[in-house]
Amino acid sequence: MRIMISADMEGATGVTWTADVAIGTPEWQRLRPVFTGDVNACITGLYAGGATSVLVNEAHSTQRNILLEDLDPRAVMLTGKHKPLSMMQGIDSGLDGVVFLGYHTAAGLDGVLSHTYLPNQITGVWLDGTRASEGRLNAALAAEHGVPVLLVTGDNLTCDDANDYAPHATTVAVKECVSRYAAICKPPAITAQEITTAATTAMTHAGRTTATTTPHRIEVEFDASHLAAAAAVIPTVDQIDIRTVGFNATTMTDAMKAFKIVTAIASGAVEGSYG
Repeated sequence: MRIMISADMEGATGVTWTADVAIGTPEWQRLRPVFTGDVNACITGLYAGGATSVLVNEAHSTQRNILLEDLDPRAVMLTGKHKPLSMMQGIDSGLDGVVFLGYHTAAGLDGVLSHTYLPNQITGVWLDGTRASEGRLNAALAAEHGVPVLLVTGDNLTCDDANDYAPHATTVAVKECVSRYAAICKPPAITAQEITTAATTAMTHAGRTTATTTPHRIEVEFDASHLAAAAAVIPTVDQIDIRTVGFNATTMTDAMKAFKIVTAIASGAVEGSYG
């Protein structure tokens, strides 16, 4: 049983505000071991449930946050940026399941550090007409490769979101959302136990499913008009209104690659604090 953990940081134990996940801050340095602890707790549970190999795909920001020197030695880690499938690199390698660890809710919705790919510039993303979190987008990509989502961890609203896009997945709420920058947090000793238990249980659903390849449409709403105009320069991307673009793709893999380009172009068009 080959399992991948897609590990984001905003939904990790104890993370509640921007400095906790901003590369190089003292708060980020303090939370890196806690984030690594969440990952290790998951690895422990996956192996207890029958996993034979675990790949950890670093999925936050620079994708160099987990402490390799403290990682469970039974796992291997894919770290660093510029991966074609980004958060889901490796999903096409014959996996039997994927874990979304440390995930968060979508841009425009309640949730601790809620966003979709860009921290603030995107105010909403829709996949086939449904507002989409990173989890929903990544679950659709996993389904295209016949890989079930086994476990999702994050705040309570992230778990509610997962119950909709991956109803058979186990969930663990490591914190309760109070606002975008505040949460009632469980200590790492408690969340580690809960994640390990949940990962063990989730392995009962591991095993490849029927791959489903279908066309998809993604629409992206920005917080400023010039970001939409910049993204609309991309061939096949249409500007729907002053702040929104949309595009169609024949597969979810192509849709996610195109979405990655849209976000990169928009991010490059940001000019200081004015967006």
